[in-house]
Amino acid sequence: MQRSAGSRRRRRNTSRPFLGGAMAVIAAGALTVTGLVSTAQAADVNNAKNAGFESGLANWSCSAGSGATVSTPVRSGTSALKATPAGQDHAKCTQTVAVKPNSTYALSSWVQGGYAYLGVTGSGTTDVSTWTPGSTTWTKLSTSFKTGANTTSVTVYTHGWYGQSAYFADDVEVTGPDGGGGGDGPGPVIPAAPAGLAAGATTTSSVALSWNAVSGATGYKVYRDGVQATTSTGTSATVTGLAADTAYQFSVSATNAAGESVKSSAISARTAKPGTGGPGPAVPKHAVTGYWQNFNNGAAVQKLTDVPADYDIIAVSFADATPTPGAVTFKLDTAGLNGYTDAQFRADIKTKQAQGKNIIISIGGELGTVRVDNDASATAFANSVYALMQDYGFNGVDIDLENGLNATYMTKALRQLSAKAGSGLVITMAPQTIDMQSTSGEYFKTALNIKDILTVVNMQYYNSGSMLGCDGKVYSQGSVDFLTALACIQLEGGLDPSQVGIGVPASTRGAGSGYVAPSIVNAALDCLAKGTNCGSFKPSKTYPSLRGAMTWSTNWDATAGNAWSKAVGPHVRSLP
Repeated sequence: MQRSAGSRRRRRNTSRPFLGGAMAVIAAGALTVTGLVSTAQAADVNNAKNAGFESGLANWSCSAGSGATVSTPVRSGTSALKATPAGQDHAKCTQTVAVKPNSTYALSSWVQGGYAYLGVTGSGTTDVSTWTPGSTTWTKLSTSFKTGANTTSVTVYTHGWYGQSAYFADDVEVTGPDGGGGGDGPGPVIPAAPAGLAAGATTTSSVALSWNAVSGATGYKVYRDGVQATTSTGTSATVTGLAADTAYQFSVSATNAAGESVKSSAISARTAKPGTGGPGPAVPKHAVTGYWQNFNNGAAVQKLTDVPADYDIIAVSFADATPTPGAVTFKLDTAGLNGYTDAQFRADIKTKQAQGKNIIISIGGELGTVRVDNDASATAFANSVYALMQDYGFNGVDIDLENGLNATYMTKALRQLSAKAGSGLVITMAPQTIDMQSTSGEYFKTALNIKDILTVVNMQYYNSGSMLGCDGKVYSQGSVDFLTALACIQLEGGLDPSQVGIGVPASTRGAGSGYVAPSIVNAALDCLAKGTNCGSFKPSKTYPSLRGAMTWSTNWDATAGNAWSKAVGPHVRSLP
């Protein structure tokens, strides 16, 4: 959220087209949010040649000389593709792959670096693609396609984006019936047992686990006391539903189309003892979240007790970074808030909590520079946020990091915080629209990683331009379709409906673009929860447990006479 009046959000490079327009249009109809790839049959093979780039660029063609093979970073083997966009070239690398007609193929590749796309053309049916806005670690892109009745070859491609950094690709797979093109050899063999199993953060009811990647594995099974507890497609998982202060034995196996490995060596881990602080007020089934400004940017200056009762969660904005990486601090802006004292603020937190409201501390905003990108900074984050909760009585934390987020370490940080705070911890998130376009994005991955302790994701449906909906079509901000079609991505991408909220500006002055009238917000809530008042986009099902709505900010709402909360608050409470 922005501390200056009017426009907010991350500063953008205006010398290139941004995601809200050109990028979304190029990707339209291609992004598959919930097209999870089915498990390959034992007879299936990888039809891509030189899939790991171990033979240089053999069988591959890259535009404008943009591609090369490198020895680091690699996901497996000794080589990977590095492709560098330049000028008007987005570093597209292609391969013609032999396939069989009327067949289904799983398409995947591991990528790293800048924006990276993976797709197929010439399928004879519906061409598909998927993408990620970039990652500092290897991220798997996956989709699937079906060939037409006369299709014997397709073109598989990767590419980056104009003006962005180089991307890396490795281990491309076009898995399905043998098209007769040779592929990279025989099908998969049963993988080895995972090594390096270790327990991470614990809560009173969960244990986080991680292990080393196994070559050739497509998934992993996690066992608790010898019984399968969960599965994972990555190298981490959280086992939930456990008893407090209890020791358990955990092991993990690797799987692929050929079968399952033997189990790893077992480790022991104990869940946390029940917290001493106790839970805060219960968050209502349908809730309204509002950001309260600890600064004066032209909006109405408020005390916490000035915030209307229509708000169920109040996010105090913002905690600030300290010289210690990952650590945060908070200081009330008494001068900017017309003499509002620290003692009054602390007393008002208790008053609001006595009224059944949750008061949380928000981390980040437009100017926030909090970085959690290694184990030390994750621990510093958890410790410092917990210290603020103990000091001020905050019920939880809001993640509004607009300058980058590392899913691996933010997950560790939030799980450490959960272990300290106990089951009453409220965790909210406020990603930008681009952050939730794909489950491979760092924000989306974080939300899914902490699904068992996450309260709500209030995506910001503004300052973004046009974006893709879950149906692959492009929608313009400021409409009911924009709200519903983008919310559908989260609802069908793995979050529970109770963890999805609609975030909008409280007035035209609260954001640079994307303001919608409260009536549009209410129509979108009805469309998603009840299937009524929809625009041209109507979800295939309803989500009655949808959490509700969020606004930036309670101060801008007050500036406009609290018109937003007066209209949206009662409507949220009326949802089924």
